[in-house]
Amino acid sequence: MGRIKDAFTKAGSQGRAAFIAYLCAGDPDYETSLAACRAVVAAGADILELGVPFSDPLADGLTNQLAAQRALESGMTAARVFELVAALRSLSDVPIVFYTYYNLVFSNGVDAYVRRAKAAGVDGLLILDLPPEESQEAAKACAAHGVDTVCIVAPTTPDTRIPLIAAAATGFIYYVSREGVTGVRDQLAAGIPEAVARIRAHTDLPIAVGFGISTRVQVSQVAAHADGVVVGSALVNLVRDGLGDRPGIAPALARKVADLRAGTQKL
Repeated sequence: MGRIKDAFTKAGSQGRAAFIAYLCAGDPDYETSLAACRAVVAAGADILELGVPFSDPLADGLTNQLAAQRALESGMTAARVFELVAALRSLSDVPIVFYTYYNLVFSNGVDAYVRRAKAAGVDGLLILDLPPEESQEAAKACAAHGVDTVCIVAPTTPDTRIPLIAAAATGFIYYVSREGVTGVRDQLAAGIPEAVARIRAHTDLPIAVGFGISTRVQVSQVAAHADGVVVGSALVNLVRDGLGDRPGIAPALARKVADLRAGTQKL
């Protein structure tokens, strides 16, 4: 089994959903980002979703847009992102999924990019703006180099389209529980149990739910139905809030992840 499958299997055997933590690679700088990633892994993240900083992140809300801007302004490049992954991989076997945009993959050569990602230690690619109808080249490269694909289902996805999306995924399905962009919300979106059941009818892959999840209670509510829970903006906000005390960012993230992960236990 690959590391992503292993993570979901292990969490399921422990009667809980996998906890997936999102951070932007290089936010607010390389060294602080590396410490932050190490902290969330040590605190119990089952999968690390790394946002690859991009100048035009259309799927992201202001929190993640500013994180990408901070990373780029600090000097993060594609090469530095791969260095960050390699540094993490030397310390941990936690699965790493790139949350990225197709421009970043295509402009570097699809096969070359995927090959380099695999060599650095990346386990999966979530390419936000790549529809399954256009994903053949990326899918071929991922299959050739042993990198899983992660595909998105949205609240607006028609039932007839879910089998196509599911067939393009090899790692897990990411259900984005809200229309619009990423960001913390006071309340969970409605209809998550029904949406997860709708997706399960078409795939045996794990289903993770994200967008707007920020508290242990919300994690618990999602974990009751999903195989994984994704938290991003709530963690990125801690990076933003700690800019005046960068050494304090990693401990703050560790405390938050430990609290959130406690909500993944299925009742």
